[in-house]
Amino acid sequence: MPSTRDIRRRIKSVKNTSQITKAMQMVAASKMRKAQQSALAGRPYAALMNSVLAEVTQSVIDFTHPLMEVRPVKNRAVIVVSTDKGLCGALNGTLMREAAKFDRDTTTYVTAGRKGSQFIARTKRKLAAEFTYKDAPLFSEARAISKFAQELFLKGEVDQVDLIFTNFISTLNQRPEIRQFLPLGELKAVDAGVAGEGGGSALQAGTTEFLFEPTGEAVLGSLLPHYLNYQLYQVLLESKASEHSARMVAMKNATDNAKQIIKDLTLEYNKLRQANITSELLEITTAQMALG
Repeated sequence: MPSTRDIRRRIKSVKNTSQITKAMQMVAASKMRKAQQSALAGRPYAALMNSVLAEVTQSVIDFTHPLMEVRPVKNRAVIVVSTDKGLCGALNGTLMREAAKFDRDTTTYVTAGRKGSQFIARTKRKLAAEFTYKDAPLFSEARAISKFAQELFLKGEVDQVDLIFTNFISTLNQRPEIRQFLPLGELKAVDAGVAGEGGGSALQAGTTEFLFEPTGEAVLGSLLPHYLNYQLYQVLLESKASEHSARMVAMKNATDNAKQIIKDLTLEYNKLRQANITSELLEITTAQMALG
């Protein structure tokens, strides 16, 4: 049975841990609000661009582009967008389980985030490149990743590029998602992020007439790389919003658990202390009775 001194030490240790998790919860909550605002603010632009391109591709007849070339998939590249740090619940674990489903012999990985790189190295899979991105992702960071993936596809080293990231649903809900990045298939007017959100300004197919200068093919040829760059930028924003939301929830749960442990230990300490006092009183009473 532990002594009262041992229980006091455990209570002190848990209190110190709860102070750390509480501080991390507050930091994550502050970053979470900014990340969520950035992700939600980027969705209307992504949805509008998707709608415009969907309308334009329907207007331009027999348009072809190297980024739209569909080939038999012999080799595949997978861009894994993970976090740099842990302590965010099951976010990375769920994401890596999805990444592990691809055939290791025909799949090349490109990672954004240290956790993804560590997983690829630990499982001895092929890592083509490793990128980092900040808490507030920059468009230039997304453009670098997108350009690398486009070069792999255009050189014929891979026949398809997929994205694996965590899509932000709400503060309590983040969902891993696999999305085809290349080749660009038929563009449809769908909302960015979660279906039904952020698409209020999207164009409806067939309702807008476009005039292109110099030609529709030239405009589309310039827009498609930018479309891919921004699509990846939105993915980084979604991943950061998911990361900070998951970390805030995880640290809140850890703080609540620490408070419950302190409560249980305090109850145990009081019971043990009361038992010791009762035992001492019995010993004093017995000694007095023995002395007469």
